[in-house]
Amino acid sequence: MVKALTFRLHVDKEEAMRYYRGEASAVVAIADSGESLQFPALHVRRFITQHGIHGRFRIRFDDNHKLLNLERISD
Repeated sequence: MVKALTFRLHVDKEEAMRYYRGEASAVVAIADSGESLQFPALHVRRFITQHGIHGRFRIRFDDNHKLLNLERISD
């Protein structure tokens, strides 16, 4: 069974660069449902802009908590 959670990220430029360089290995966020989630930072690299990482995202994962998909759903 695939589970999906939505959440917002507002990461400043400096912290986003830590994700990009691999200095921070995990992203920690609170889903809209109130659940906490953590996933490898390499999955947010493609969303980094000159201003950092901002927007609302949807993450999908399987029963074993393997990340299947991460997408930005709005700014």
